[in-house]
Amino acid sequence: MAEHTSSSQDRDASREPVLRPGRAADPLPQPRDGEAAAPVTVADDGAPGTTADAASADSPAEHEAEGHGHEGDAGQVAQASAAARQRRLRLLLRQCDRVLLMDFNLLAMNDWPDNFTLAAARRRRDLWLTGALAAAAVFLSGLTGFVPAWLAGGGFGAFVIILLLGLPAIRRVYTSRPSYLDLLLRRHRLLADARRHAAHLEGKEGLVWQCVGMAEYNPALKNPRFSGLVRLSEQRALPRSLTRREHVRLYLIFLLEAEKAYAKVQQAFFEGHQQAIDRGWEQVAAEPEPRA
Repeated sequence: MAEHTSSSQDRDASREPVLRPGRAADPLPQPRDGEAAAPVTVADDGAPGTTADAASADSPAEHEAEGHGHEGDAGQVAQASAAARQRRLRLLLRQCDRVLLMDFNLLAMNDWPDNFTLAAARRRRDLWLTGALAAAAVFLSGLTGFVPAWLAGGGFGAFVIILLLGLPAIRRVYTSRPSYLDLLLRRHRLLADARRHAAHLEGKEGLVWQCVGMAEYNPALKNPRFSGLVRLSEQRALPRSLTRREHVRLYLIFLLEAEKAYAKVQQAFFEGHQQAIDRGWEQVAAEPEPRA
């Protein structure tokens, strides 16, 4: 066992490096008179470590420059997109600003006589005409001798009284209910006022077909029941086509939906304007030119 240990120690000692004495180093050549000693330069063209260090030193600057370039391009794209969006919203606000001039009470026609009131007035008118015609028939029968003279005279008096009761000035004395003619005239006046107001809202360019552009903020504007209004508005023939109350009510419903969309468009425009101010986009946040 001891012999084995001593042999292994001898092998390890033989593997260790041994420093052996050598000869002295050669002296450096002395420079001649008038000649300067040339500096010793080390060529580092083939040194991979130096090239890698230079590349690693340049790469952060290049990456930073590229990052700034990409950020600048993205900022320009975002600014152009925001400017286009603001122009489109400003155009919608200009085209549809007449929605704010809508008179709800005028288009709603709350004083419109209903069919029941109109039928009752027509029945009273028929009774009045029947009484007047009966009295006139009795009077004419007396002239031909079919009835006594006193009956014919009574028929004439009744005819005159019935006619007087039908006059508007006298009818207001004993009743406050409007006549059938008054109700018809009221309907005609309300419809004429609504059509005149619609013509004012539509203007020369038309309002309804331009408000359809705000359907992004209120999809109800693209409802198929409004297609007729949109077509007539684009043809500049909408006001004169409102011949019935149902047409005016449909027009009013569209304007109410357009008013909701206009409020959302206005809010989106103001938010985009404030965002442009916060980001320093002067062209996007520029105030619109005043309308002529």
